[in-house]
Amino acid sequence: QVQLVESGGGLVQAGGSLRLSCAASGRTFSNYRMGWFRQAPGKEREFVAAIKWSDDDTYYADSVKGRFTISRDNAKNTVYLQMNSLTPEDTAVYYCAARSPLFTTYDYWGQGTQVTVSS
Repeated sequence: QVQLVESGGGLVQAGGSLRLSCAASGRTFSNYRMGWFRQAPGKEREFVAAIKWSDDDTYYADSVKGRFTISRDNAKNTVYLQMNSLTPEDTAVYYCAARSPLFTTYDYWGQGTQVTVSS
């Protein structure tokens, strides 16, 4: 059974940093793309960043470029999202997701972790 478990969310002041983790288990994720998404209250879920297990290609939403960094540890089957220079607009529930190379949508989702940035 596939599981994606996020951790690392919390409350931080504007300008601060947090690092989110996503531990993946239950199958082999080689060649999968791992992504981070977020959903703020009253808004639709939006893409934040993505990375492939098999190479160093990374992808970012314009709103987080230069502030957020996605990375992975293959040995630990874990993906990270380092978030710096946080603003109140980054407040949201952050979700980890996995996408098979065979599909264009993300197949597996974590339960989410809350990030709150105070002004």
